[in-house]
Amino acid sequence: MDSLSGVQQWPVDTVAVAVVDACGVVLGSHGPQDRPFPLASVTKLLSSYAVLLAVQEGALDWHQPAGPPGSTVRHLISHTSGLEYDTPRVSAVPGAKRIYSNTGFVVLADALASWSGIDFADYLTEGVLQPLGMSSTQLTGSAAAGAVSSCADLARFAAELQAPTLLAPEILTEATQVAYPDLDGVVPGFGMQRPNDWGLGFELRDHKNPHWTGSRNSPATFGHFGQSGTFLWVDPAAGAACIALTTRDFGSWARDTWPVFSDGVLAELAAR
Repeated sequence: MDSLSGVQQWPVDTVAVAVVDACGVVLGSHGPQDRPFPLASVTKLLSSYAVLLAVQEGALDWHQPAGPPGSTVRHLISHTSGLEYDTPRVSAVPGAKRIYSNTGFVVLADALASWSGIDFADYLTEGVLQPLGMSSTQLTGSAAAGAVSSCADLARFAAELQAPTLLAPEILTEATQVAYPDLDGVVPGFGMQRPNDWGLGFELRDHKNPHWTGSRNSPATFGHFGQSGTFLWVDPAAGAACIALTTRDFGSWARDTWPVFSDGVLAELAAR
């Protein structure tokens, strides 16, 4: 794909990108595909998939109490538990506000470990990473932001997100629909969004503006970006997913380049 060569102009030392279709075919790539990069909050996509698997297997239930009083597993994974970003402080009643929370994902992982009797990193590895052949991916830190992975591995995961083999399709469909609609909140780096729609672990593009995806991305686009300069989005309308991993932390450079890059990718896909 010619549009991928544009990453050579990004102000980063190293970048790896890939586009994969709904059949798992890599349509194009650029940069070191097998090099592991810190994912930061793109980790939440992997952790969420492990939680979805746990719900499917009966190790968790969406309505199990977890986190602050009145909060459940479903509140934690959709950033509506009331927990603040990176502290155990509670600043809203569960279900009342979308507060993006790393703490919530740490609590969620601890809950899964407690109820399943399996360390969260092991649950993720055995349930998701190994079956998908993601041998370069490890959870070396928190379930919120502590994974490392390669573009090649995330291409496998992006294929799974488009045609699930580990999850029943209806579970993934539910996870990529709005949980607790009409809640406002902040997308880190992009300000207040009204509403700040989110699924069960997956950020939903909907009609957010500004946003880290492109203007050509459909409202159904879901995914996540990370402060380490990484992102993964899936656009069901385009029948494709896009991954970008870099060695430069998120900043104004990413806000400027990512949406333009995504629009170029989608324009090229539409012209095929």
